[in-house]
Amino acid sequence: MDTSDSPTGTARYVFKIRFRVEPLIPEVSVDPAEFQTTLYWAADPPGEAGWLFFRDHLWRGDVGDEPYLREIAEDALGVPVTSISFSELRTDRAYLDAFRDAIGANLDAFRADTVEGAMKKYLGSSIHVV
Repeated sequence: MDTSDSPTGTARYVFKIRFRVEPLIPEVSVDPAEFQTTLYWAADPPGEAGWLFFRDHLWRGDVGDEPYLREIAEDALGVPVTSISFSELRTDRAYLDAFRDAIGANLDAFRADTVEGAMKKYLGSSIHVV
């Protein structure tokens, strides 16, 4: 991960997804019609708009509302997503430090007593520092 342009580092949410290819005309078919891949979603810098993606979409290291997150992925990819599961938050040390600081400054928003408790509540143990 390149962190040269950001003092808070970088991070990406990693998801496993299955998507379907649906031909637009009846004369075309595909086999297989469903594929699995890895989706990487850039995490917004801590404290900026969108940084609470993990709080709004994850719960204990799993997707909180799969139909809704599938819809978000479909909009981003332009294909029907049949399943989505959270794998990890892949981050560098600078981002993780800024992330922890931002959570600590807003513990009430996470209904947690500690930063580690808040992180575990939403991300489980699915944080990978690279």
